[in-house]
Amino acid sequence: MNTSEFRRRGKEMVDYVANYMEGIEGRQVYPDVEPGYLRPLIPDSAPQEPDTFEDIINDIEKIIMPGVTHWHSPYFFAYFPTASSYPAMLADMLCGAIGCIGFSWAASPACTELETVMMDWLGKMLELPEAFLTEKAGEGGGVIQGSASEATLVALLAARTKAIHRLQAASPELTQAAIMEKLVAYSSDQAHSSVERAGLIGGVKLKAIPSDGNFAMRASALREALESDRAAGLIPFFVVATLGTTTCCSFDNLLEVGPICNKEDMWLHVDAAYAGSAFICPEFRHLLNGVEFADSFNFNPHKWLLVNFDCSAMWVKKRSDLTGAFRLDPTYLKHSHQDSGKLKPAFNIFLTDGPFHVLFQHWQIPLGRRFRSLKMWFVFRMYGVKGLQAYIRKHVQLSHEFESLVLQDPRFEICAEVTLGLVCFRLKGSNKVNEALLQRINSAKKIHLVPCHLRDKFVLRFAICSRTVESAHVQRAWEHIKELAADVLRAEKE
Repeated sequence: MNTSEFRRRGKEMVDYVANYMEGIEGRQVYPDVEPGYLRPLIPDSAPQEPDTFEDIINDIEKIIMPGVTHWHSPYFFAYFPTASSYPAMLADMLCGAIGCIGFSWAASPACTELETVMMDWLGKMLELPEAFLTEKAGEGGGVIQGSASEATLVALLAARTKAIHRLQAASPELTQAAIMEKLVAYSSDQAHSSVERAGLIGGVKLKAIPSDGNFAMRASALREALESDRAAGLIPFFVVATLGTTTCCSFDNLLEVGPICNKEDMWLHVDAAYAGSAFICPEFRHLLNGVEFADSFNFNPHKWLLVNFDCSAMWVKKRSDLTGAFRLDPTYLKHSHQDSGKLKPAFNIFLTDGPFHVLFQHWQIPLGRRFRSLKMWFVFRMYGVKGLQAYIRKHVQLSHEFESLVLQDPRFEICAEVTLGLVCFRLKGSNKVNEALLQRINSAKKIHLVPCHLRDKFVLRFAICSRTVESAHVQRAWEHIKELAADVLRAEKE
């Protein structure tokens, strides 16, 4: 494909994407395929001679689209939102064209510097403490990770390294293995499974703290676990507090948990993967109160802030905690600015640690990284803070509209406080009847939902997800749910 054909095909692809987005409401939200459907539809090996672009485009509709779950359909109410906007799509195009691997400043100066500025822009939208911002030339800063799962793992590994160094400095006879077998991390029993996975990968014990009646981790339960574990000779070192849990969007009590972590010298990581976007709205910012106690904080603009996947924003109060855990400097990755100390004053914000500190390969697990800050730059500029706030508020309003509809039907109950864009609800009655209802909903394929368990209850989750969802879609979804509920209840009586 030469430049001339690329121009032509690129315009065709933009039209295809625009048509897809405009017509997505008319597509069945969940596909009618069985596992293994795709392999028989394509050759068993790559073609020896090139195929035409027309053939590939035709196969998208024949082979790919029949197996797509349309996450951006206004009838998709499952999981949490995955962000999508035209500015972010255009930025992704440019990112792919530039194609830099921005692990260091020298690898692509604009990639590094725009990321530091965008993370400061976003930090200011959230009113994060200045300790987390790069422009203040302090010890902290922000970095784009691939996912909240990666951010949690990076934080845990950094905390583990920091704890080992601290304990070995006090008792040089202690081996790393001896320390590792005693380290213990904590999270709420409502935390995402990625927290448990981080413990598995990090080789440390992870304990679930029982949540309270509002599904939140509180100081009393955490303190009880700490006292018990210290008495058993264990070494508490890491706590994950969740703001906006996946199950029901509950919020751990940062103002209680944070001071304990600081007093006990435990790393506090705050995971706000979904809910963090809402904190740009003044009326929801109080949900982030207590972040000043955190050592690291993360949320996903790629969930609810119109920045397409992947873009997970992570801030640390002391960046040397990350670089101390992940830093390696092979000769082939060094560059002439790294140790010269001859950068212009405008770059002094990068010179806190002597050598040029924004070597993002030391802030993450992989070496390579894409120019993801372009998506933030495009979206923030083309929507503005007010436009982004309006988008969040619309979703929250729609969730409360659905909550109101549920409350008007005596057959149903709301199972957790509706704070942002998620409603947890169920038919009053057995888990079996609610499982049957969900099965009918997803078999009909007019809308798509996923469940959760809250204590011993099987619960349906209704999440406002699509950028294009309106009140009419919510109303139609509820009418559909009511009809299927009547069928389920009728069948139960027979």
